[in-house]
Amino acid sequence: MIPGLPFVHASAPPRILIVDDDVGTIRLLAQVVRNLGDVRFATGGADALAATRAEAPDLVLLDAEMEGMDGFQTCTALRVLPGMEAVPILFVTSHSGVDSEIKALAAGAVDFITKPFHPHIVEARVRTHLALKQRTDALLRLATLDGLTGIANRRAFDGALAQETLRLAQGGSGPLSLVLADVDHFKRFNDFYGHQAGDDCLRAVAGALSSGLRHGGEVAARFGGEEFAILLPGHDPSAALRSAERLRRTVAGLSLPHAARPDGDLVTISAGAATLAEPGDSAALIAAADQALYRAKSSGRNRVILAS
Repeated sequence: MIPGLPFVHASAPPRILIVDDDVGTIRLLAQVVRNLGDVRFATGGADALAATRAEAPDLVLLDAEMEGMDGFQTCTALRVLPGMEAVPILFVTSHSGVDSEIKALAAGAVDFITKPFHPHIVEARVRTHLALKQRTDALLRLATLDGLTGIANRRAFDGALAQETLRLAQGGSGPLSLVLADVDHFKRFNDFYGHQAGDDCLRAVAGALSSGLRHGGEVAARFGGEEFAILLPGHDPSAALRSAERLRRTVAGLSLPHAARPDGDLVTISAGAATLAEPGDSAALIAAADQALYRAKSSGRNRVILAS
Protein backbone atom coordinates (compact mmCIF):
# COMPACT_ATOMS: atom_id res chain seq x y z
CA MET A 1 0.00 0.00 0.00
CA ILE A 2 1.04 3.57 -0.59
CA PRO A 3 1.30 5.03 2.94
CA GLY A 4 -2.01 6.37 4.14
CA LEU A 5 -4.09 4.25 1.81
CA PRO A 6 -6.13 1.26 2.86
CA PHE A 7 -5.91 -2.09 1.22
CA VAL A 8 -7.39 -1.58 -2.25
CA HIS A 9 -10.01 -3.85 -3.78
CA ALA A 10 -10.97 -3.92 -7.43
CA SER A 11 -14.30 -2.17 -8.00
CA ALA A 12 -16.63 -1.77 -10.98
CA PRO A 13 -18.15 0.26 -12.39
CA PRO A 14 -16.05 3.34 -11.59
CA ARG A 15 -17.71 6.08 -9.56
CA ILE A 16 -17.84 9.52 -11.21
CA LEU A 17 -18.65 12.51 -8.99
CA ILE A 18 -19.95 15.68 -10.70
CA VAL A 19 -19.69 18.81 -8.55
CA ASP A 20 -21.48 21.93 -9.78
CA ASP A 21 -23.99 24.35 -8.30
CA ASP A 22 -25.82 24.53 -11.63
CA VAL A 23 -28.26 21.63 -11.96
CA GLY A 24 -28.43 22.08 -15.73
CA THR A 25 -24.69 21.56 -16.08
CA ILE A 26 -24.86 18.48 -13.87
CA ARG A 27 -27.52 17.02 -16.16
CA LEU A 28 -25.50 17.74 -19.28
CA LEU A 29 -22.32 16.21 -17.86
CA ALA A 30 -24.21 13.22 -16.49
CA GLN A 31 -25.65 12.60 -19.94
CA VAL A 32 -22.15 12.70 -21.47
CA VAL A 33 -20.49 10.28 -19.01
CA ARG A 34 -23.47 8.07 -18.12
CA ASN A 35 -22.03 5.07 -19.98
CA LEU A 36 -18.59 5.39 -18.38
CA GLY A 37 -19.49 4.69 -14.76
CA ASP A 38 -21.80 5.14 -11.81
CA VAL A 39 -22.58 8.87 -11.81
CA ARG A 40 -23.04 10.74 -8.51
CA PHE A 41 -23.44 14.48 -8.04
CA ALA A 42 -23.00 17.24 -5.47
CA THR A 43 -24.21 20.83 -5.72
CA GLY A 44 -21.43 22.38 -3.67
CA GLY A 45 -18.04 21.90 -2.07
CA ALA A 46 -19.37 20.81 1.32
CA ASP A 47 -21.65 18.24 -0.31
CA ALA A 48 -18.74 16.95 -2.39
CA LEU A 49 -16.59 16.47 0.72
CA ALA A 50 -19.40 14.66 2.52
CA ALA A 51 -20.03 12.37 -0.46
CA THR A 52 -16.33 11.60 -0.77
CA ARG A 53 -15.96 10.78 2.92
CA ALA A 54 -18.86 8.34 2.56
CA GLU A 55 -17.43 6.68 -0.56
CA ALA A 56 -14.40 7.89 -2.49
CA PRO A 57 -15.04 8.44 -6.22
CA ASP A 58 -12.79 7.24 -9.02
CA LEU A 59 -12.99 10.56 -10.88
CA VAL A 60 -14.30 14.06 -10.12
CA LEU A 61 -15.66 16.64 -12.57
CA LEU A 62 -15.50 19.93 -10.69
CA ASP A 63 -16.80 23.42 -11.43
CA ALA A 64 -14.55 26.33 -10.48
CA GLU A 65 -17.17 28.95 -9.62
CA MET A 66 -19.58 27.84 -6.89
CA GLU A 67 -21.35 29.46 -3.96
CA GLY A 68 -19.52 29.06 -0.67
CA MET A 69 -16.47 26.90 -1.29
CA ASP A 70 -15.29 27.50 -4.82
CA GLY A 71 -13.84 24.75 -6.97
CA PHE A 72 -10.23 25.53 -6.12
CA GLN A 73 -10.90 25.32 -2.38
CA THR A 74 -12.94 22.17 -2.90
CA CYS A 75 -10.18 20.55 -4.94
CA THR A 76 -7.58 21.31 -2.27
CA ALA A 77 -9.85 19.89 0.44
CA LEU A 78 -10.63 16.77 -1.60
CA ARG A 79 -6.97 16.03 -2.19
CA VAL A 80 -6.19 15.59 1.53
CA LEU A 81 -9.05 13.14 2.20
CA PRO A 82 -8.07 9.48 2.66
CA GLY A 83 -8.10 7.58 -0.61
CA MET A 84 -8.11 10.70 -2.79
CA GLU A 85 -4.40 10.99 -3.46
CA ALA A 86 -4.57 9.29 -6.86
CA VAL A 87 -8.14 10.18 -7.89
CA PRO A 88 -8.21 12.36 -11.05
CA ILE A 89 -9.96 15.71 -10.57
CA LEU A 90 -10.93 17.52 -13.78
CA PHE A 91 -12.02 21.15 -13.72
CA VAL A 92 -14.95 22.03 -15.99
CA THR A 93 -15.17 25.82 -16.02
CA SER A 94 -15.91 28.91 -18.07
CA HIS A 95 -12.52 30.29 -17.01
CA SER A 96 -9.86 30.15 -19.66
CA GLY A 97 -6.29 31.28 -19.69
CA VAL A 98 -2.98 30.24 -18.25
CA ASP A 99 -3.56 31.71 -14.77
CA SER A 100 -6.74 29.70 -14.21
CA GLU A 101 -5.15 26.50 -15.43
CA ILE A 102 -2.12 27.02 -13.21
CA LYS A 103 -4.40 27.69 -10.23
CA ALA A 104 -6.39 24.51 -10.95
CA LEU A 105 -3.26 22.37 -11.29
CA ALA A 106 -1.80 23.88 -8.12
CA ALA A 107 -4.97 22.90 -6.27
CA GLY A 108 -4.51 19.28 -7.35
CA ALA A 109 -6.41 18.99 -10.63
CA VAL A 110 -5.07 16.78 -13.40
CA ASP A 111 -6.96 18.33 -16.32
CA PHE A 112 -8.86 21.47 -17.32
CA ILE A 113 -11.94 21.57 -19.59
CA THR A 114 -13.38 24.92 -20.62
CA LYS A 115 -17.06 25.77 -21.04
CA PRO A 116 -18.89 25.59 -23.30
CA PHE A 117 -17.57 22.05 -23.51
CA HIS A 118 -17.83 19.65 -26.40
CA PRO A 119 -19.42 16.37 -25.24
CA HIS A 120 -16.98 14.20 -27.19
CA ILE A 121 -14.00 16.01 -25.65
CA VAL A 122 -15.39 15.52 -22.12
CA GLU A 123 -16.12 11.86 -22.79
CA ALA A 124 -12.66 11.24 -24.26
CA ARG A 125 -10.84 12.90 -21.37
CA VAL A 126 -12.93 11.15 -18.73
CA ARG A 127 -12.36 7.82 -20.46
CA THR A 128 -8.60 8.46 -20.61
CA HIS A 129 -8.31 9.44 -16.94
CA LEU A 130 -10.45 6.51 -15.80
CA ALA A 131 -8.17 4.16 -17.74
CA LEU A 132 -5.12 5.71 -16.07
CA LYS A 133 -6.82 5.40 -12.69
CA GLN A 134 -7.52 1.71 -13.32
CA ARG A 135 -3.86 1.12 -14.13
CA THR A 136 -2.83 2.98 -10.98
CA ASP A 137 -5.26 0.92 -8.91
CA ALA A 138 -3.89 -2.30 -10.42
CA LEU A 139 -0.34 -1.32 -9.43
CA LEU A 140 -1.57 -0.29 -6.01
CA ARG A 141 -3.28 -3.64 -5.50
CA LEU A 142 -0.03 -5.40 -6.35
CA ALA A 143 1.82 -3.17 -3.89
CA THR A 144 -0.63 -3.90 -1.09
CA LEU A 145 -1.08 -7.65 -1.57
CA ASP A 146 0.91 -10.33 0.18
CA GLY A 147 2.38 -12.44 -2.60
CA LEU A 148 1.79 -15.76 -0.86
CA THR A 149 -1.65 -15.43 0.72
CA GLY A 150 -3.33 -12.83 -1.50
CA ILE A 151 -4.56 -10.74 1.44
CA ALA A 152 -3.23 -7.35 2.53
CA ASN A 153 0.48 -7.18 3.27
CA ARG A 154 2.32 -5.45 6.11
CA ARG A 155 2.63 -2.25 4.12
CA ALA A 156 -1.13 -2.17 3.58
CA PHE A 157 -1.76 -2.86 7.25
CA ASP A 158 0.58 -0.06 8.35
CA GLY A 159 -1.20 2.40 6.06
CA ALA A 160 -4.66 1.34 7.24
CA LEU A 161 -3.60 1.56 10.89
CA ALA A 162 -2.19 5.05 10.32
CA GLN A 163 -5.48 6.13 8.74
CA GLU A 164 -7.62 4.74 11.52
CA THR A 165 -5.51 6.21 14.32
CA LEU A 166 -5.67 9.57 12.53
CA ARG A 167 -9.46 9.31 12.30
CA LEU A 168 -9.60 8.51 16.00
CA ALA A 169 -7.44 11.54 16.76
CA GLN A 170 -9.73 13.73 14.66
CA GLY A 171 -12.82 12.56 16.52
CA GLY A 172 -13.89 9.98 13.97
CA SER A 173 -15.61 6.70 14.65
CA GLY A 174 -13.95 4.93 17.52
CA PRO A 175 -12.76 2.94 19.31
CA LEU A 176 -10.15 1.04 17.30
CA SER A 177 -9.27 -2.58 17.98
CA LEU A 178 -6.51 -4.83 16.73
CA VAL A 179 -6.21 -8.61 16.77
CA LEU A 180 -2.86 -10.33 16.27
CA ALA A 181 -3.13 -14.04 15.48
CA ASP A 182 -0.49 -16.72 15.13
CA VAL A 183 -0.77 -20.21 13.62
CA ASP A 184 -0.12 -22.65 16.46
CA HIS A 185 3.01 -24.80 16.16
CA PHE A 186 3.57 -23.72 12.58
CA LYS A 187 7.27 -24.65 12.58
CA ARG A 188 6.33 -28.21 13.52
CA PHE A 189 3.77 -28.18 10.68
CA ASN A 190 6.42 -27.06 8.18
CA ASP A 191 8.95 -29.61 9.39
CA PHE A 192 6.44 -32.46 9.25
CA TYR A 193 4.52 -31.70 6.04
CA GLY A 194 7.04 -29.61 4.09
CA HIS A 195 7.15 -25.99 3.03
CA GLN A 196 4.70 -26.34 0.15
CA ALA A 197 2.08 -27.67 2.54
CA GLY A 198 3.04 -24.88 4.93
CA ASP A 199 2.33 -22.32 2.22
CA ASP A 200 -1.03 -23.97 1.51
CA CYS A 201 -1.83 -23.82 5.22
CA LEU A 202 -1.06 -20.10 5.41
CA ARG A 203 -3.21 -19.44 2.35
CA ALA A 204 -6.11 -21.34 3.89
CA VAL A 205 -5.83 -19.51 7.21
CA ALA A 206 -5.55 -16.15 5.43
CA GLY A 207 -8.65 -16.92 3.39
CA ALA A 208 -10.60 -17.85 6.52
CA LEU A 209 -9.59 -14.66 8.30
CA SER A 210 -10.31 -12.45 5.30
CA SER A 211 -13.69 -14.03 4.59
CA GLY A 212 -14.61 -13.58 8.25
CA LEU A 213 -14.57 -9.78 8.03
CA ARG A 214 -18.05 -8.29 8.22
CA HIS A 215 -17.80 -4.50 8.08
CA GLY A 216 -16.23 -1.86 5.85
CA GLY A 217 -12.83 -0.68 7.00
CA GLU A 218 -11.89 -4.02 8.55
CA VAL A 219 -8.57 -5.34 7.27
CA ALA A 220 -6.98 -8.77 7.53
CA ALA A 221 -3.26 -8.69 6.74
CA ARG A 222 -0.28 -10.97 6.85
CA PHE A 223 1.80 -9.39 9.59
CA GLY A 224 4.86 -11.55 9.06
CA GLY A 225 5.69 -15.24 8.81
CA GLU A 226 2.74 -17.18 10.24
CA GLU A 227 1.33 -14.14 12.06
CA PHE A 228 -1.73 -12.18 10.94
CA ALA A 229 -3.22 -8.83 11.94
CA ILE A 230 -6.90 -7.95 11.86
CA LEU A 231 -7.83 -4.27 12.17
CA LEU A 232 -11.32 -3.66 13.56
CA PRO A 233 -12.45 0.00 13.47
CA GLY A 234 -15.38 0.80 15.76
CA HIS A 235 -14.89 -2.31 17.93
CA ASP A 236 -14.79 -1.89 21.69
CA PRO A 237 -12.97 -4.57 23.72
CA SER A 238 -15.99 -6.87 24.02
CA ALA A 239 -16.76 -6.61 20.29
CA ALA A 240 -13.10 -7.23 19.45
CA LEU A 241 -13.08 -10.31 21.68
CA ARG A 242 -16.21 -11.67 20.01
CA SER A 243 -14.79 -11.08 16.52
CA ALA A 244 -11.46 -12.66 17.41
CA GLU A 245 -13.18 -15.69 18.92
CA ARG A 246 -15.35 -16.07 15.83
CA LEU A 247 -12.25 -15.95 13.61
CA ARG A 248 -10.51 -18.51 15.82
CA ARG A 249 -13.47 -20.87 15.43
CA THR A 250 -13.50 -20.27 11.67
CA VAL A 251 -9.86 -21.35 11.34
CA ALA A 252 -10.46 -24.39 13.55
CA GLY A 253 -13.46 -25.20 11.38
CA LEU A 254 -11.18 -25.65 8.37
CA SER A 255 -10.21 -29.00 9.96
CA LEU A 256 -6.71 -28.86 8.50
CA PRO A 257 -4.70 -31.85 9.83
CA HIS A 258 -1.69 -31.07 12.05
CA ALA A 259 -0.35 -34.40 13.22
CA ALA A 260 2.92 -32.89 14.44
CA ARG A 261 1.53 -30.71 17.21
CA PRO A 262 1.79 -32.01 20.82
CA ASP A 263 -1.59 -30.70 21.95
CA GLY A 264 -4.06 -31.67 19.23
CA ASP A 265 -4.36 -32.81 15.63
CA LEU A 266 -5.77 -29.78 13.74
CA VAL A 267 -4.44 -26.38 12.65
CA THR A 268 -5.56 -23.63 15.04
CA ILE A 269 -4.64 -20.06 15.86
CA SER A 270 -3.93 -18.18 19.06
CA ALA A 271 -4.91 -14.51 19.18
CA GLY A 272 -4.47 -11.39 21.26
CA ALA A 273 -6.84 -8.43 21.07
CA ALA A 274 -6.30 -4.84 22.17
CA THR A 275 -8.27 -1.60 21.87
CA LEU A 276 -7.58 2.12 21.60
CA ALA A 277 -10.64 3.75 23.16
CA GLU A 278 -9.27 7.26 22.61
CA PRO A 279 -6.45 8.86 20.58
CA GLY A 280 -3.17 7.15 21.29
CA ASP A 281 -0.03 5.58 19.91
CA SER A 282 -0.54 2.86 17.30
CA ALA A 283 2.74 1.26 18.38
CA ALA A 284 1.29 0.86 21.88
CA LEU A 285 -1.80 -0.80 20.37
CA ILE A 286 0.38 -3.31 18.51
CA ALA A 287 2.47 -3.95 21.62
CA ALA A 288 -0.64 -4.58 23.73
CA ALA A 289 -2.11 -7.00 21.17
CA ASP A 290 1.25 -8.75 20.86
CA GLN A 291 1.50 -9.15 24.63
CA ALA A 292 -2.01 -10.60 24.73
CA LEU A 293 -1.07 -12.99 21.92
CA TYR A 294 1.96 -14.14 23.91
CA ARG A 295 -0.30 -14.83 26.89
CA ALA A 296 -2.69 -16.81 24.66
CA LYS A 297 0.16 -18.99 23.39
CA SER A 298 1.77 -19.47 26.79
CA SER A 299 -1.53 -20.42 28.43
CA GLY A 300 -2.34 -23.31 26.11
CA ARG A 301 -2.84 -21.93 22.54
CA ASN A 302 -6.01 -22.14 20.44
CA ARG A 303 -7.57 -19.32 22.40
CA VAL A 304 -8.08 -15.55 22.46
CA ILE A 305 -6.78 -13.27 25.20
CA LEU A 306 -7.93 -9.67 25.60
CA ALA A 307 -5.28 -7.13 26.60
CA SER A 308 -5.87 -5.76 30.07
